[in-house]
Amino acid sequence: MQKLETRDLCARFDSEKFPFKTTDELKPLSTVIGQERAVRALELGLEMNGPGYNIFVGGYPGTGKATIIQNIAKKFAAKRKTPPDLIVVNNFTNEYHPLVIALKAGHAQSFSKEMSRLIDSLRQDLPRVFQGEHYQRERKQVTREFNERRNSLIDELNRKAEEQHIQVQYTEGGFQTIPIAEKEPLSEEQYNQLTDAEKEKINEAIKFVQSLIGDTLREIASIDQLAQDALEKLNEEIGLAAVKPRVDHLKQRYPRQRALRTYLDSVKTDIVSNLELFLGQAADETQPVENDGQEGLLPAENPFIRYRVNILVDNSAQKGGPVIVDTNPTYYNVFGRIEKRAILGGLITDFTMIQAGSLLRANGGILILDIEAVLQNPYVWDALKRSLRNQKVQIEDVNEQFGFSSITSMKPEPIPLTVRVILMGRSDYFQYLQGVDDNFRKTFKVRADFDYEVQRSPSVEQEYAAFIARVCKERKLPPFSADGVAAILAHGSRLADDQTKLSLQFGELVSVLMEAAHYGQRGDHKTISADDVHKAIAERRFRMGLVEEKIQERYDRGTILVDTTGEKVGQINGLAVYSVGESGFGKPVRITATTFMGKSGVINVERMAKLSGKTYDKGIYIISGYLGHIFAQEYPLSLSISITFEQSYSGVDGDSASSTELYAILSSLSGYPIKQGIAVTGSVNQYGEIQPIGGVNEKIEGFFKVCSQKGLTGEQGVIIPQANVEQLMLNREVTEAVEAGKFSILSVANISEGVEILTGKSAGEMNKRGHFPRHTVFGEAQRKLKDFLVKSLTMKQRLVPGKNGNKDASGSEVTD
Repeated sequence: MQKLETRDLCARFDSEKFPFKTTDELKPLSTVIGQERAVRALELGLEMNGPGYNIFVGGYPGTGKATIIQNIAKKFAAKRKTPPDLIVVNNFTNEYHPLVIALKAGHAQSFSKEMSRLIDSLRQDLPRVFQGEHYQRERKQVTREFNERRNSLIDELNRKAEEQHIQVQYTEGGFQTIPIAEKEPLSEEQYNQLTDAEKEKINEAIKFVQSLIGDTLREIASIDQLAQDALEKLNEEIGLAAVKPRVDHLKQRYPRQRALRTYLDSVKTDIVSNLELFLGQAADETQPVENDGQEGLLPAENPFIRYRVNILVDNSAQKGGPVIVDTNPTYYNVFGRIEKRAILGGLITDFTMIQAGSLLRANGGILILDIEAVLQNPYVWDALKRSLRNQKVQIEDVNEQFGFSSITSMKPEPIPLTVRVILMGRSDYFQYLQGVDDNFRKTFKVRADFDYEVQRSPSVEQEYAAFIARVCKERKLPPFSADGVAAILAHGSRLADDQTKLSLQFGELVSVLMEAAHYGQRGDHKTISADDVHKAIAERRFRMGLVEEKIQERYDRGTILVDTTGEKVGQINGLAVYSVGESGFGKPVRITATTFMGKSGVINVERMAKLSGKTYDKGIYIISGYLGHIFAQEYPLSLSISITFEQSYSGVDGDSASSTELYAILSSLSGYPIKQGIAVTGSVNQYGEIQPIGGVNEKIEGFFKVCSQKGLTGEQGVIIPQANVEQLMLNREVTEAVEAGKFSILSVANISEGVEILTGKSAGEMNKRGHFPRHTVFGEAQRKLKDFLVKSLTMKQRLVPGKNGNKDASGSEVTD
C-alpha cells in the first residue's frame, strides 16, 4: 500500500528546460512523430512493384493518419513517371465498343483540338472541292461516257424495232410499243381493217421488240450501276485526295502512337465513305433512331459526334504520379460511368458520355479510400478486388450486369491498370475482411498500423514543440510560449492516460491549439501561454459537460445516494465512467452486499435483471473463485451473497468494480464497517491481486467533485490499483487538494491492503491450519462462514431424525 504524493499524480513538464522561449524559434516539424512502424509499412507498399502490394492502414481515428498518408503518398508519387492521358474515340466498325487510347501526358487536349479543327476544315473545304471545276469536269466526263453508252443502246433498240415496223415510245410509265405503217403509227381503224394473219404478224413483232426492251433495260441498269460506281470511285478519289494530306499531317505529329495512327486511318476511311455528311446531304431533322428496343422518330443527332475525342483522363497538369482521395466511393465514382440522355421518353448514349472514375484518374499513382465507405456502397468492394487482381478496369453500366436495364449501352474495352490502393479504416475491419474474404490478403499484402501514443522522451517532447510550430505556421496562429508548450505536453499525457507517454491524437491536439490561440488573441496576447491552454481545455470541458452537470446536481440534491463520511457494513463507493460522445467523466455509485445462509453463492442482481455485460459477469465469477480459494480449503462454503449497484437502471459492464464488490462482501461477512469517504476502483483475480483498470483519472476526479460539493474532510480519497499509478494525470483541483492534505490517493496491490485501509482493521494471515486470527477481517469472515455451515448442518440433522449430534467439517463436535 502506498499513499501517493503530489509528484505521483501527474507528469511534470518543466518549461525552464526547453531550449526556446516561443515556438517562433523552432523549425516546423517535417517528420512523423512516433509512427515508425506505420511509415515503414507504407514505404514498403509504395516501393514494391509486384501485384497485391496494396496497403490497409488501421488505427485509432484522430491520429492524423489521413494527413500523414497523403504526405507520404505525394512524396512517393512525385518520383513516378507521369501517367499518360486517356481518350475514348469511336469504333467505326462497332459503335457499342468504343476504343480507349493512351497518349503522352498533355497530348489529349491538343489532339482533341486538332481533330476538331480537322473536321471543321473538311466541312468547309470538301463542299468547295466537289463544287470545283476539276471535279465537275471529271464528273461530266464520267457522266458523258455512260450517257453515250446508254444512248447507243436505245438507238440500237429503236433501229431493231423499226425493222419490225414497231415504234418504241418512252413514257413515265416505261416503254410503249406501237405498230407503224410507212413510218407512221398505225391507227386503231387501220389495225381493225387488217387480216388476222397481218395482226398475228404484228403481235409477234411486238413480242420480239418487248424482249429487246427487256434486254436493253437490263443493260441500261448495268450501265447505271457502273456509272454510279464510277462516280463513287471518283468521289472517293477526290475526297481521299482532299482528306489524306490532312490526316497524314496529323499522323506525323504522333509518330510513336501506333493505336492513334491506326485510329486516324479509320477516320480517313470513314470520312471518305461518308462524304455526304460533309456535302450537306445528311438526313432530315428527324430520323429513325433506336429507342429502348423500339423504332421511333427522335431528333437527329449531330452526325459529326462520331469524330469527337472524349478526354477520359487529362494529366496535362500532373507532375509525377497522381494521388487521388475519393471521399465518396460509390460504384460510378470509383469505376466511371456511362451517362445517358433522355429524349422524348427514350434514353440515348454514345462514347462521348463515358466518364472516368477515381480508379482511372489515379492510374499510374495512388488511390486512397475509406474502407467503411467502400463496404457501405454496393458492388464496389468486389469490383475493386477484381480490377486490382486483373490489373484492368472496365467502365460499364452496373445495372446491365444484373439485368436491371434493357437499354443497349456502351462497353469500352478494358483499360490496363497500374495503381496502388491505400484503404484506411479501423483495425477491426482488417480482422473482419481477413476472416471472411480469402482474396483480401492476396490483394492487400501490406498492413500499416498507426499508434495512438508514443513513449515520452526529451527528443519526442522537442518534436511535439516542432509540431506546434508547424500548426502555428500553417494555421497562421500566434506562437506558443515555453509554458504553453508544456501545458500542451501535459494535455498530451492526459489524452494518453499515462505519465510516460504522449498522445498521437493530433486531431484533438490541433483543436486545443486553435482554441487556445483564439482565447489568447481575444486577450490581445502576443504569445499563447499555459493560461490560454488551460482556458481552452476548461472551456471544452464546459461545452461538453451538460450531462455531467445534470448528474452532479442529483448528487448535490441527494437524489443519488452516496455517503462521503461515516462508516457502514456491506456498503462501499464504487466508481464508474460515463461516456457521452467524445467526452467521458467519472461518478461514484453505491455498491451494497448482503450475506446470508443458503447455497446460492454470489447472486448478482444486475445479472439477474439482465442489466450486466459479459465482462461484468466474469468479474462476479472471479469473486466466487477468490472466496473459495481463501475460505473453502477445509470445508465447503454454505452461503448466499446478494450484490448490486444501487440506483443503477441501465446496463453495467466491465470488471473494474470487482475488487470493490469483494470489499463489500468481506465487510458484510466480517461485520467490520467500511469508511464511506473512500471510493474504490480496480479489478481482482482469483488470488486477490489488484489489476489495472481504465479511466482512472476520470474516476478519481468524479469522486473528488462529489466530495468537494459535500465538503472535504481530509479523510476522503480513492483507492486505485498500484499498476495504475503511472497513468495518473489528474487536474489541478485534485492535485492541489492532495497537496493540502484534504484528499488522498492510495494505491494497493492486493485485497488485503485495500481492506485494511477501508476498515482500519488487519486483514489477517492464514496459519498452517488454514485459519485466520480472530478480530481480523478475514478471521471474522471465516468465523461467520463456519457459523453458516454449522447452522445449515444442524438444520439438516433436525430434518433427518435418527442421528445424534453434529460435527463440523473438521470432525469436531459442535452444539447450538
